[in-house]
Amino acid sequence: EKLCISEPSNAYDFGQMVNAVNANKDKAACADLLTITDPKKLPVLLSNKLEGEILSIFIQSLKHYVAGKDPDLVYQHLFYLSKVERFKLDLALLSKNEKEEVQQLFDLLSENQNDQYSLEDLESLKKVYEL
Repeated sequence: EKLCISEPSNAYDFGQMVNAVNANKDKAACADLLTITDPKKLPVLLSNKLEGEILSIFIQSLKHYVAGKDPDLVYQHLFYLSKVERFKLDLALLSKNEKEEVQQLFDLLSENQNDQYSLEDLESLKKVYEL
């Protein structure tokens, strides 16, 4: 069944939707959720609830569904994800394959670079992601 995704009004709603897309491994629905969620709100919406699994499905969803259409939105999400509590811990727990997904996502952003972010911005964000 298709998940119903709507703009989250608070951290609880966002958490419920994230848990649903994660439980179903529904990357398309996750991409929809990230597309309608203001990246600047991620640190508040995720609070201290970020987990490796969630970071991983966010990366995969952005890579497969959003990067080709809106690289700036992906950059913004990656930037604000890195500001979320527990980000460093979850990043450290990613598997080798998940880290490769992150690298591939950054590669896509380099290839589709636009006026909204510079390659220097991208390089400094890559360092935050330990790439």
